[in-house]
Formats: sequence, C-alpha cells, structure tokens
Amino acid sequence: MRVGILSDSHGDYRYIDQALAHKEAQDVEVWLFAGDIAMDADYLAMVTDKEVIKVAGNNDWPGGRLPDYETADIAGHTIFLTHGHLFGVGFGLHNLAQAAVDVGADIAVYGHTHIAVDTLLDDVRILNPGSISRPRDARNGSFMVMNLEVDKSPRVKLLRI
Repeated sequence: MRVGILSDSHGDYRYIDQALAHKEAQDVEVWLFAGDIAMDADYLAMVTDKEVIKVAGNNDWPGGRLPDYETADIAGHTIFLTHGHLFGVGFGLHNLAQAAVDVGADIAVYGHTHIAVDTLLDDVRILNPGSISRPRDARNGSFMVMNLEVDKSPRVKLLRI
C-alpha cells in the first residue's frame, strides 16, 4: 500500500495542492497528516478521495478537535502518528520511539520540527516528512511517500516540491 505523509502546512493550501499534483503522489491510497493545522487536514480530505488520518499539532490546541496521536494498522505495519511536540522531539526521539513501542508500532510519524527525518531507533522506523510549507532544512517544502508491504521493510521517499 502506498501512503502519503504530510505535516506542517500552516494554512497554506497551495503546497498541499502541489504535493497532491506530484507524480509520486498519484497512486497514494491513504494520507497521514502529522499536524499543524487541523483545517489543512480537512482541506486535504476534501480535495482527495483518499482516507486522511490526522492528528492535532501544537498550533491546534488547547481545545483542539483532533487527537494528539493515532495508531493505524496498514499492510501488516502499525503506525504511531503524532505531531511530536508532546514527546519533546525537538530534544531527541527517544520518547517518541518509546511511545511507538508502547503501542506495538513499528513505524512512528511526526512533524513539528519542520526538518525531514528517516531513521531507525529502538527497532522503530521514525519518519518526519519535514514541512510542506515552511521547511527549516532546505529551500523547498517536502513530504514523503511510503510503500508498505506485509513482512517487508517500508520503502520511503522524501520528495521536495
């Protein structure tokens, strides 16, 4: 299954549109939105006919209407999705990896730092697609596309728009 991963659009829908128009996104079957801003996740769900799994970011609370984290079982993998601010991702990924382990996830997806990450920690594949609209690690925004198959390691591509 092909999974798209977006984060940190901060109200700028044109970057979501650019990600959706990217050739690598054409066969995405489900989108993960790792927060900031909840209305952007709603927009993504409106303009695509694919499922969008979404969580709140630090700019969506207090009182946000989305959960702080979600788990999703996709193609034999369990994904822990969060924005990351509640797990201190700006200071390291160990708390995030532990939260993923605690729920039985083999993949953790987060945002918040606006810096793309693809690493393995405590047997958890940790992914941050960077920011689609306000990157801190490059000139252009980014998102990820991940291919998931049962009993196989995820294949992940970082894509710049």
